[in-house]
Amino acid sequence: MLQRLSNVATAVLAVYLKGEGLVCPVCNGHYRRFLPYGRLRSRKNALCPGCQSLERHRLIWLYLQEKTDFFTKSNDVLHIAPENCFMDSFRSRHGNRYVTADIESPLADVKMDIHKMPFGDQQFDFVLCNHVLEHVDDDLIALREIKRVLKPGGKAILQVPFFKPVPDKTFSDAAVTDPREREKLFGQSDHIRRYGLDYAERIRSVGLNVMEEPFGFKLATEAVERYALVPETIFVATK
Repeated sequence: MLQRLSNVATAVLAVYLKGEGLVCPVCNGHYRRFLPYGRLRSRKNALCPGCQSLERHRLIWLYLQEKTDFFTKSNDVLHIAPENCFMDSFRSRHGNRYVTADIESPLADVKMDIHKMPFGDQQFDFVLCNHVLEHVDDDLIALREIKRVLKPGGKAILQVPFFKPVPDKTFSDAAVTDPREREKLFGQSDHIRRYGLDYAERIRSVGLNVMEEPFGFKLATEAVERYALVPETIFVATK
């Protein structure tokens, strides 16, 4: 509901900030600057006032556009914990083959638990699951479910946050319930694990192939600045 209400506030700012300098590839908005955003530390030029995309959303959009057939053909798409900035564009492209799902969001088509998804085997060409696995009780069960619903040859975009210093091994502790302690250990008060350098191996452990795409690091400096990106590796799992 906060996402819906914030659309009204940012729409006013979008008009004020119209201009040249920065471009959002998601909504194709041109602005003098983006809005600052961040829970623990405010990041300059992070939030697009037009569609509320963040740096990671703009990077994923460019990856899907340049490296996949996501925008050039109709696909069966499962979007878990759907980001508001993507939904209208993705539904316009894929119609009723685009399905959004979440355990509680009123924006989602399907209410579900990622540990037991109400979909058939081999149903989707793409699964988008970004900044979700750090919240769920058992990420390996969730990954097995993603593998189950993914078609052979399908792709799953599986981004998670990495907080410095990034540990060698992912760790979690269900006994930690205090929000302040969780923030200290896991980077955010609603996270229950902190991902390490073994993240790709965790994905492989459920039988998925993983491509660690250094897409963000290969973009020209001009593109990174123009779209206000924070380069990161994109984890693409295939079946």
